[in-house]
This record gives sequence, structure tokens and C-alpha cells, in this order.
Amino acid sequence: MSAVLCPFHLAIPVDDLARCRRFYGERMGCPEGRSSARWVDFDFFGHQLVIHEVEGHAGLAGRNRVDGESVPVPHFGLVLSMADWEALRDRLVAARVRFEIEPTIRFPGEVGEQATMFLFDPAGNALEFKAMRDPSRLFAK
Repeated sequence: MSAVLCPFHLAIPVDDLARCRRFYGERMGCPEGRSSARWVDFDFFGHQLVIHEVEGHAGLAGRNRVDGESVPVPHFGLVLSMADWEALRDRLVAARVRFEIEPTIRFPGEVGEQATMFLFDPAGNALEFKAMRDPSRLFAK
């Protein structure tokens, strides 16, 4: 694979466009891009995230045990620098966002050691944000 990272595009369903627009725009601090009456796109840390209002959106499909935690599946998110992860954590804590899995260090002392946190958007979409002190170890075994 190429070493150049390209922005991803992800479109997700939400059940309340206005509420989710506030969550991603105000709580997460993501600048808003184009929009219509049924969708809004955001600059999601340099990536394109589009929320689409979908009636009957059910949210979470399941869970999986990882390092003693019940991880929501499916989920999506980003691998941030440690400084950006800490800034986002602090922003979310200040906004009193409820974490599904509190900000923590997972796999301490192991190859995959990482800072991680899980939360849900208002529509029930699970998000994970993580960071590694040594980003070159992201795919290390």
C-alpha cells in the first residue's frame, strides 16, 4: 500500500439531523461543509464525514470483548496524535459527553499500547478515538 494517507469519506445514518449536527459541529468541533435538508457533511479531522437522516436507524449491532472491555461493534473513529487525542478528550470531558468506555490506556507495556476512548453520537453510532505514543507501531504485531 502507498505510504500517503488519503482522506476517507464515510456516510453514516442518524435519526435526528439537527441533534447530530450539533453533536459533530459543537461538541466534537468539526467544521461543517455542504448540507441539505437530509444530510450534512463535516471536516472530521481532515476526513469527510456525512450524516444522513434515515428513518428507523437502529444504531448498534453488537459487542466484542477487547482487553476486558465490551467494545461496541460496528464503530469507527480515528487514530490521532497523542496531543490531539488529549485535546479531544479534554473537550469532550468539558462538554460532559458520556463515554461508553472512559479514556484510558489499553494494552499497557505491550506492542499495541494505545490511548483510547469510546462514545456514541446521539443517533447511536459508536465512535473510537485512539492514539499511540509511537505511531509507527500502529500495525506492529
